[in-house]
Amino acid sequence: MDSIEKSGKTVEDAIEEALQIMNCKREQVEVTIIDEGSKGFLGLGGRLAKVRVTKSQTLEVRAREFLKELTLAMGINVEMEITTAEEKHMQVELIGKNLGILIGKRGQTLDSIQYLLNLVVNRGDLPYVSVTVDTENYREKRKEALENLARNLAKKAKSQRRSVILEPMNPYERRIIHAALQNERQISTYSQGEEPYRNVVIALKDRDRRSSNKE
Repeated sequence: MDSIEKSGKTVEDAIEEALQIMNCKREQVEVTIIDEGSKGFLGLGGRLAKVRVTKSQTLEVRAREFLKELTLAMGINVEMEITTAEEKHMQVELIGKNLGILIGKRGQTLDSIQYLLNLVVNRGDLPYVSVTVDTENYREKRKEALENLARNLAKKAKSQRRSVILEPMNPYERRIIHAALQNERQISTYSQGEEPYRNVVIALKDRDRRSSNKE
């Protein structure tokens, strides 16, 4: 039994009765209040509270259903490999042909899908699970490209003796730049500006001593 509707004197009474019938704990279900009920006047005209109690989907099922609906709406057929590490992180790999449309310019579409899936998976009161969505090994390729970019621009900053300002990036990509240059003795990095136009500055330590904001 995946869903049941029950009535009771109060909402909590109705929920408790449904939980007993379904043999579930409160954190394993989603509750929809159909009618909060009413005591009426002087005991007359009262209504019982009514609820619908539904077993919560597993996080993997929730993720698969959302992504299937999304990709079908986009006219794309994909397969999914989903792995969960210690119930704290979910890795989703989208597999198929010509999935560049899911990546978008500089990964913007993929980032949007990942953001939406995080909202879907973490709906409810369960402990937070971070979600990463990837396809065609894009994120590793992008990470390598950003690390190479960081090193090349650091060389430019040193040779030209001036700071280099990168284009706006999301927090994840900014962290890659900071990490790639954290061991550079002559270079410091910091972020400036407001989202979504926040960017990284690569500066010489002896020319720009502003405190770093590595986000």
